[in-house]
Amino acid sequence: MTSPEDESVSWRLIGPVSELAKKQCRLIYSSDGRDADVCLFRVNGEFFAMDARCAHSGGPLCDGDIEEADGVLQVFCPWHDYDFNLKTGKSSTGLQQQVYEVKSEDGNVYVKHKSELSLQPFGQVKEN
Repeated sequence: MTSPEDESVSWRLIGPVSELAKKQCRLIYSSDGRDADVCLFRVNGEFFAMDARCAHSGGPLCDGDIEEADGVLQVFCPWHDYDFNLKTGKSSTGLQQQVYEVKSEDGNVYVKHKSELSLQPFGQVKEN
């Protein structure tokens, strides 16, 4: 039996691979608010996704440096230089960043997540 929480996790369309491949990192907004936003990374032709705010003190991981060491891709938080493995979310500091499955299908990128995701912030009303 699955819990209601498990049932709400599904593949969320982010956008076309051709557009998302242009930047190494994109901030993906969550309908659950800032704390649930996701970073979508593209490194060496592969997509990775993890929580956008550093598990240490909430730094913006999309602004971090990405480095490869011993075959491991890592992002370094720009605030305190904490490292996180892009595939596992593990840090040498012992912290753990939530990672999400990503797939490319029919020219589009999808992230498996519990909330709606968008390249644009939710709830912003355009003024005339």
